[in-house]
Amino acid sequence: MTKMGIVSTGTYFPETYVTAKDIAEQSGLPEWVVREKLGIERKFVADPSVHPNEMAVHAARKAIDKAGIDPLEIDVVLGTTEEWREYLLWTTAIDLGWEVGAKNAWGIDVHTRCATTIAAMQLARGLMADDPSVNTVLIAGGYATSHFIDHTDINTSFLFNIGAGAGAMILKRDWPENQVLGMHLIADGSMSRHVIVPASGTVQHPSDDAVEKGDFKFRLVEPEAMKTRLGEVSIKNWLTCTDVSLEKSGVKSNGKPYTRADIDFFNMSLVKPSGHLEMLEHLGLNEDQSVYMSSVGHIGEQDAIINIEAGIEQGRLKPGDTMAIIAAGLGYVWAGAIVQWGTTK
Repeated sequence: MTKMGIVSTGTYFPETYVTAKDIAEQSGLPEWVVREKLGIERKFVADPSVHPNEMAVHAARKAIDKAGIDPLEIDVVLGTTEEWREYLLWTTAIDLGWEVGAKNAWGIDVHTRCATTIAAMQLARGLMADDPSVNTVLIAGGYATSHFIDHTDINTSFLFNIGAGAGAMILKRDWPENQVLGMHLIADGSMSRHVIVPASGTVQHPSDDAVEKGDFKFRLVEPEAMKTRLGEVSIKNWLTCTDVSLEKSGVKSNGKPYTRADIDFFNMSLVKPSGHLEMLEHLGLNEDQSVYMSSVGHIGEQDAIINIEAGIEQGRLKPGDTMAIIAAGLGYVWAGAIVQWGTTK
């Protein structure tokens, strides 16, 4: 396994936000339901003047400054800015690299919805393994998908926590700390068209009429199928991603393999509190071994990076900890990664 470590991270949030009270008023749901069942106290949202890749540039600059590196050291930029961005048919990674001064880097955009950060980490390792000239990779992206949330559509209430922000991560070959170990992803294409923005592409253009009808918002096209299938497989697939990632992580310094018992910090994409707590229970962890960003919102694939910074700030992610990262993205895809924070066990 090619050794690769997280050198630094950076995050950025817009100034605007909505509260549980705002969402309750728009949706007609009781405020306590928004807070306790959906897990939302507040979430950052982007007004039209805030552009996704612009937010990514802010986060990337923070990560570069924290790493103390020259941007010219960056060999590859993996752009994780979602498709709702400044322009269509545009590679955000190339623009991002230019803006932060990574002028020696080439770039590619990576998309698998909210599991993209883990997928990008997997790709970064693959690039390092294949090409000895790739030593430093910047992963960064902005997220303004809050534009597509209709709080009056109760069918999509599981998406009400979607907000806006950006995250960045710098990875280096042979970095002695925060080593990325095993990773694993699972996809189930049977749900690929169950949650979509109907008028957003070649099937249906976002015409004025379509926008007025509400088709330029997320819609749950197959509510019963989605509910049945997603409920059947989500927890199972998250646990599989965790277990297989642990298996792929090799052995600790004592020669023993990594197991669930080694997990010290649980980094999970923001889901409803019930799902978060169920995963903690399955893994034998308590709430102090995780963070739940109810005052930030679900910032898509950037949750993994946001949770790292929050974990450190709250003293829950410490040197020597084994961190499990878990995410899921519409489509549907589940992802897991194990990171040995600080030095190797």
